Amino acid sequence: MVIALCVLAPVATLSWFALQGSIEHWSHLLAYVLPAAFTNTVLLLLGVGVLVTCLGVGSAWLITAFDFPSRRILSWALLLPLAVPTYIVAFAYLDILHPIGPVQTLLRDLLGYDSPRQFRLPDLRSLPGAIFLLGFVLYPYVYLSTRVMFATQAASLLEAARVLGATSWGTFFRVVLPMARPAIAVGVSLALLETLNDIGASEFLGVQTLTVSVYTTWVTRSDLAGAAQIALAMLAIVVVLILVERHGRRRQRYASTLRTRPIQPKKLRGSAVTAAFGLGWLPVIIGFVAPAIYLLSETIKHINSAGAISDQLLLSGYNTIKVALLATAATLLCGLIIVWAARSVRYSAPVTFTKLCARVATSGYAIPGTVLAIGMLAPIMLIDGLASQLWQLLGNPDPGLLLMGTTTALVCAYVIRFLAISIGGLEAGLARIPPSMEQAARLLGETSSGTLRRIHLPLLRPAIGAAALLIFVDTMKELPATLLLRPVNFDTLATWLYAEAARGTYEEGSVAALAIVLAGLLPVILLARTQFKTAH
Repeated sequence: MVIALCVLAPVATLSWFALQGSIEHWSHLLAYVLPAAFTNTVLLLLGVGVLVTCLGVGSAWLITAFDFPSRRILSWALLLPLAVPTYIVAFAYLDILHPIGPVQTLLRDLLGYDSPRQFRLPDLRSLPGAIFLLGFVLYPYVYLSTRVMFATQAASLLEAARVLGATSWGTFFRVVLPMARPAIAVGVSLALLETLNDIGASEFLGVQTLTVSVYTTWVTRSDLAGAAQIALAMLAIVVVLILVERHGRRRQRYASTLRTRPIQPKKLRGSAVTAAFGLGWLPVIIGFVAPAIYLLSETIKHINSAGAISDQLLLSGYNTIKVALLATAATLLCGLIIVWAARSVRYSAPVTFTKLCARVATSGYAIPGTVLAIGMLAPIMLIDGLASQLWQLLGNPDPGLLLMGTTTALVCAYVIRFLAISIGGLEAGLARIPPSMEQAARLLGETSSGTLRRIHLPLLRPAIGAAALLIFVDTMKELPATLLLRPVNFDTLATWLYAEAARGTYEEGSVAALAIVLAGLLPVILLARTQFKTAH
């Protein structure tokens, strides 16, 4: 219950801050800030939603239904863009597609032009540019869930549709897609939540979204009430996304037998092989290969010119690892408490209440980082005030701020944000442990805590390891909450990259970006292996 209340506290605080704003605040926001930011955010979400759906579903069906050279490699390579945060892709492509960058320079040389005034591509710093880049980075969310759904569909259903006269395209749109709707909806929802949480890519590309408006209103204008009001608008969009996704699946039921013959991929020949090969590898090249090669090249240039990595960058790397380890340990501990309480619910609390607390505790992942950061201000200040008064009652001098502006507050934000990953992984691991093992241990005289320590924790090591890996990497990549809650003169690799990109010093920022990408590769490779085994 305490953990669930901690997750709810930022939302309640956000509402309280928003109500403190005067009428002038609301009128100014409604007249000058919210219309443009809200429009840009909605258009960005719509564009990214359409693009990730097309890329994710198309890639998943291509891998499932057709056989062509490099198909097995492509089946896991399509997940690689997950290792690259959106703001790093924007950071890389701003230089790659710059008017005097390598791509446009090569095109002008091939076409016989001498300067950017004669020929240049459309500016990437635009809403279409943001939709393009975010779509090619976030499509793996849809691909991952849809690929598993396609791989487990029964081939007999498709054959029955063909026997009844449906064409190949008709079978796909009338049988395959409707059955995959739950998986597609989940993947698109995750991609849109990541889009809404993004701040770095949108700001680098010059798109004034609600997330960027929250940051600039709070940090630049020092207007906390206005920032809270914009954050409430963001939260409303999140709620609408979740409700629409659940409403779309409210009456759908699916059933399958234990033994089903999976879809057998059709072997392609001739020009179809070339088309499938090109279409399959295009998202991987745009979403991962090109940014990774650019970052590696810029890192080598920086090391050759500077001779060594700066001490400040090394300190940022140390800070990143430190807070990521602390957040991972705390998130796993809170997740273990929740899933163990849910498993032992028949002994400790009413079933409905415990499940409600568990559901609330997982809702933090749907709260964008900027919204979460603003909502945590009042609870942190309240705790600081109570601790200070208690300390002074004991005859000690005023200790000042204990949580505000410290890494502890930052770790708390990470725990709330990524608790859903811990709970989901540990619940899946506990579900594989039969209750009879626990009952046998209790009959032999073991206590409940002893059963957890000696039976469940050893069996949960794979689930704990996988969840820890994902939390660690997500913490390293998190930018919005880190920007707003970090201590003074405290940088992580993400904030260092953000600052270097803002200053235009791309070579220095590329080292931090490459470190984040390399850290994200390991969980993506493990995820790809799991996906490959499931699909084959």
